Amino acid sequence: MKQMNAVQKMGRRMMSSVAGKQKRVVVVDGTRTPFMMAGTAYNDYMAYDLAHFAIKGLLAKTAVDPNVVDTVIMGSVIQEVKCPNVARESALAAGIPNSVPCHTVTQACISANQAICNGAAMIQSGMADVVIAGGTETFSDVPIRFSKPLRKKFIASMKDKTPMAKLQRITKGLKMKDLAPEPPAIANFATGEVMGCSSDRLAAKFGVDRETMDKFALRSHQLAAKATEDGILAPEICAVDGHTEDNGIKGDSSMEKLSKLKPAFIKPHGTHTAANSSFLTDGAAATLIMSEEKALELGLEPKAFIAHSVFVGVDPFEELLLGPAYAIAKLLKSANMTMADIDVWEIHEAFAGQVLANLAALESDSYAKENFGYDAKVGSVPEEKLNIHGGSLSIGHPFGATGSRLTLTAANRLIREDGKNAMIAACADSGLGVGMILERY
Repeated sequence: MKQMNAVQKMGRRMMSSVAGKQKRVVVVDGTRTPFMMAGTAYNDYMAYDLAHFAIKGLLAKTAVDPNVVDTVIMGSVIQEVKCPNVARESALAAGIPNSVPCHTVTQACISANQAICNGAAMIQSGMADVVIAGGTETFSDVPIRFSKPLRKKFIASMKDKTPMAKLQRITKGLKMKDLAPEPPAIANFATGEVMGCSSDRLAAKFGVDRETMDKFALRSHQLAAKATEDGILAPEICAVDGHTEDNGIKGDSSMEKLSKLKPAFIKPHGTHTAANSSFLTDGAAATLIMSEEKALELGLEPKAFIAHSVFVGVDPFEELLLGPAYAIAKLLKSANMTMADIDVWEIHEAFAGQVLANLAALESDSYAKENFGYDAKVGSVPEEKLNIHGGSLSIGHPFGATGSRLTLTAANRLIREDGKNAMIAACADSGLGVGMILERY
């Protein structure tokens, strides 16, 4: 009998899922490249290369046969026009069979979270049993466009027969300003505002001052430095060109150094600086998720169940980065849980002010009543449970990959700290947010 192809296997799983109960999704393991500051170690790599390293590293780490993988989903934000489906190309380069379908998703800074949740939904519906999901990003090699007038001239010149005719069309009426290149804008499309400005206003709204932000940023770097020194982060990382550690962690920083930095966004009186904002980062991460029964069949020991998840949207003009608070409040209510039920907290650190504003919103009676539908505040996140090995401010934030890093870190912490439930939350550009609860396996 001929071996079933991917479509036949997917159809059979769908029928079996309908006939039985919904499958439980487990996080088996994950890995990531070292996260590197843009313009440093990965200067010559595309996002495709970094994704390939992460997927290949995951396969090597878990010893999973590539032939059992049903699909690969990767998140990416600033996409290379020559490689729009980076999931497919990087999967093939990593040794995934060409019969395995792959797709790429984009949802700003929570793209990898969406990739993981898409994969989980496929497993729950019976469309797949084994999924690799994660994300990749590079800021060292971003697509830079010509101006709109010059692009129009280039496109129109494609119908010209000779090089001279093309040149005449392109140069006719050309203005000097039309020659200026257009790099990708790190700004919201609807508001035109960069996220640092949004975070600055959000912090002011909740009374978060500069000193408190700097203290939080320093804490992130010091915790990440200690976690690196103690070997806690090492199991998460696959080596790339001999690099085994993140290079943006500044454990020797101090409040004195941070206090001397000038505002980076709102000048001269803003509170966000280069130190209390996440830096542009290159990196990729991949998470292996499966149905529980498939993981056990393959002799693998899962780390955690994906128990609950939610995506939210908020007003991008007023609350662009407040998605985590909304997601956490909504998720706890739908799961019939409280803050006390969460042992591990991993909240994405886009900006120190953003994290602190979200925590303040959760601690506010009035805000919870008016916006979350609670009778009183949602609660306080214990500092000793929050991002205890550092976060995006220190480790780095490759837009498309951070959600996968958060998932692995949270799952590992549950095991290391003997916890039961972990909360993952992150904000994203355009007023989006995600919340996910992992339950220790």
